[in-house]
Amino acid sequence: MDRRFVIGADFGTDSARALIVDVLDGNEIAEATAGYPRWLAGKYQDAPRRMFRQHPLDYLEALTSCVRGALGRAGAGVRERIAALSVDATGSTPCPVDKSGVPLALLPEFSENPDAMFHLWKDHTAIEEAAEITRALRDNRDGVDYTRYQGPYASEWYWAKILHTSRLNPDVRGAAWSWVEHSDWIPALLSGETRPERMYRSACGAGHKAYWHSAWGGLPSESCLGALDPYLVQVRRSYGRGPLPSTHALGPLTAEWARRLGLDKGVIVAGSSFDAHAGAVGAGVNGSTMVLNLGTSAVDMFAAPAAAFAGRDMAYAGGQAEDSIIPGLVGLEAGQSAFGDVYAWFKKLLLWPLDALSGSAAYRRELEENLLSELDRAAEALPIENGPAGLDWFNGRRYPFVNEHAQSAVTGLHMGTTAPEVYRALVASTAFGQKRILDAWAAEGIEPENLVAVGGIAQKSEFLMQLLADVLGRPIGVSKTRQACARGAAIYAAVASGLYGRIEDAQRVLCEGMLRTYLPDPERAAQYRRQYARYRSLSAFMDPGLPGRA
Repeated sequence: MDRRFVIGADFGTDSARALIVDVLDGNEIAEATAGYPRWLAGKYQDAPRRMFRQHPLDYLEALTSCVRGALGRAGAGVRERIAALSVDATGSTPCPVDKSGVPLALLPEFSENPDAMFHLWKDHTAIEEAAEITRALRDNRDGVDYTRYQGPYASEWYWAKILHTSRLNPDVRGAAWSWVEHSDWIPALLSGETRPERMYRSACGAGHKAYWHSAWGGLPSESCLGALDPYLVQVRRSYGRGPLPSTHALGPLTAEWARRLGLDKGVIVAGSSFDAHAGAVGAGVNGSTMVLNLGTSAVDMFAAPAAAFAGRDMAYAGGQAEDSIIPGLVGLEAGQSAFGDVYAWFKKLLLWPLDALSGSAAYRRELEENLLSELDRAAEALPIENGPAGLDWFNGRRYPFVNEHAQSAVTGLHMGTTAPEVYRALVASTAFGQKRILDAWAAEGIEPENLVAVGGIAQKSEFLMQLLADVLGRPIGVSKTRQACARGAAIYAAVASGLYGRIEDAQRVLCEGMLRTYLPDPERAAQYRRQYARYRSLSAFMDPGLPGRA
């Protein structure tokens, strides 16, 4: 194989990054990151309303900046040997588009209208619509339970956001011919086919968020969606030919985008997926390895042949989608709506006096940067038992048994309780949430042989990872990949360009291995089992309707 390179571009919540990888040995050649200027300025978001929107120009400007930045750092001879480019993005992050596939926010009349922008994954304005959709998907004239592979519908997902915004904003409803996921729009734009009926739609977004499945021949039926709102029928009809896997080659870059990115127009544009799924691929997910993507939220991913899930009731414990993580397999996804967000909330709580009182900006910055690591050290020295107990449902509960109205709690407080004790209870609660998911999978016969964690939290917090290994009672490897999502996208690009035949082949060369493996301590594991019983009791108190088997 001649020396060739691929680019993986990862669109995160706050920024985009581009990674250039050598397909011969997996070496990182260069990377660059670019923030979203409008988002970072606080525009188009209203946290009390749980509204989070992003302007498409943020994505386009950041993509151009980070790809050009990475190419500039790569050195001579790399630019001319780029074979392919692929992207991943947050999801579900859909946007209303016109008949040509142009996001409405790029039109002058909608340029400052948040409803015309991309609805970020963590936008939870559609909670009521999600409940309404769940009822319709289960009780419809088709006699089909469309939730049987994914479970109840969530406000973070495709149809809920469409239904909410189309009811709220008649101008957007009238102008929006269709809605497109961020992860699908970028490769469609780069390859030149953005018409909704003909553009690329990823298997990941279609299966997990739009409820596409071969069992009913596509999306939920027109009669099912139309009973909710006739507008959803229009969106369904404009959805196009159906999803394709992440390794699909859409074609070469358009001349315009080759010029904007500083690439040759012969560079292949590959398919896409959501960021967590790309991160799983970049960290080595396969038929025996489950990847825990530990970020602001947690996403647990596994892929196996369809026969492994046949006859199993998995919808309460995770969502299944065909071709969603590795083409040819069924991807299983679960997770927690809040993981790192829990720690960020506690840090913000502790920093409130510095925000409320005028103090030294430099002191506040230093404290903010070091606070969690100091809490890690203090919490690690505490006894495991007899402290407070916490619950990880700060953004509701995603799995098992979705409940977006579920609320968090901390119990066992007294006048002597310290900040490190509360912090330890919160960290333990996130680990217990992971255990609850894995226990639910095990009850259905799904028990991956290996666990691999990926993400900044996994690499930075030894306290958290040791606690997680003790709680789960299993070894956990931490991937040494710093940009797992971008590396996963680079793997898609390597396969789409024909440099490798399958994702599994590319992973053997392009994945970076383990940074460290955490082994459970039997004594601590026994203590955490007793604490887990407190977590379960607190769960039952806060959500009396939660089935005991979860």
